[in-house]
Amino acid sequence: MLEQFLWVERYRPKTIADTILPASLKATFQQFVDQKNVPNLLLTGPAGVGKTTVARAMLEELECDYIIINGSMNGNIDTLRNDILNFASAVSLSGGRKYVILDEADYLNQNSTQPALRNFMEEFSKNCGFIMTCNYKNRIIKPLHSRCSVIDFTVPKDCRAKLASQFMKRAEHVLTEEKIKYDRSVLVAVIQKHFPDWRRVLNELQRYSATGSIDSGILTNFEDLTVKEVLQACKSKDFDAVRKWVHDNSDQEPMTVFRSIYDAAQEVVSRKSIPEMIVIIADYQYKSAFVADHEINLIAMFVEMMMRLEWQ
Repeated sequence: MLEQFLWVERYRPKTIADTILPASLKATFQQFVDQKNVPNLLLTGPAGVGKTTVARAMLEELECDYIIINGSMNGNIDTLRNDILNFASAVSLSGGRKYVILDEADYLNQNSTQPALRNFMEEFSKNCGFIMTCNYKNRIIKPLHSRCSVIDFTVPKDCRAKLASQFMKRAEHVLTEEKIKYDRSVLVAVIQKHFPDWRRVLNELQRYSATGSIDSGILTNFEDLTVKEVLQACKSKDFDAVRKWVHDNSDQEPMTVFRSIYDAAQEVVSRKSIPEMIVIIADYQYKSAFVADHEINLIAMFVEMMMRLEWQ
């Protein structure tokens, strides 16, 4: 089974106590479990920080019946009318309250599915609760905000070191269980690079563990993918070179691409153009959450940088 193969599933926390979260967040979710009462929730924050894991852990601890609907794959009105309606209207096998987890709810259609969902939440409130997760809460309509307790998973700065240390121990446990040799300094570097995206950390470790060890070889970061080369191509307005670079690196995580370009561009962009560069990168980073083709979106960003920026 896929869940047995993927580390992120095999080692997914089954209880709130086992999750890695800021203390205040953890206490809130533990209180829901202890009181055996999980309200309608909107869990928002960056990718990979544990929103879906928390939702599942609470419901598993309470032994509730639940289904998971992926909004990015099944975000149309038919899913609401069929899957959710059938589940929400049926009596729970366990005799208690049942739940629908709407994963990536920010991809649900704002003109049809989301407005219809608010009526479902009221109609089946005695029998069924709803937990929505999203990266961009501004894409969830206000009537749904008002029907949920909104909880932000953004990690405060004063919690970062502690959480990274906790995840370091968790990652070491996973590697030990999988009998993978590892260099602690390299593991630290991987966690720092992707913090706080724990899912990405585990996926990267599993990817590089294929050789049987985690060593300095995996520290090939995005800069090694010749970010400076593509920026030089922008400077010289060599569109063909930019297009080739984007094509060759289209398998990279978009957020990593944008961050790497931001870090490297300040060395080649003129000082007075840096503010405009930041606005351009932020604009296309935001658009990446909506576009169908990330390659075209990235090329468009480079074209705009070519046309509008001054270079050193």
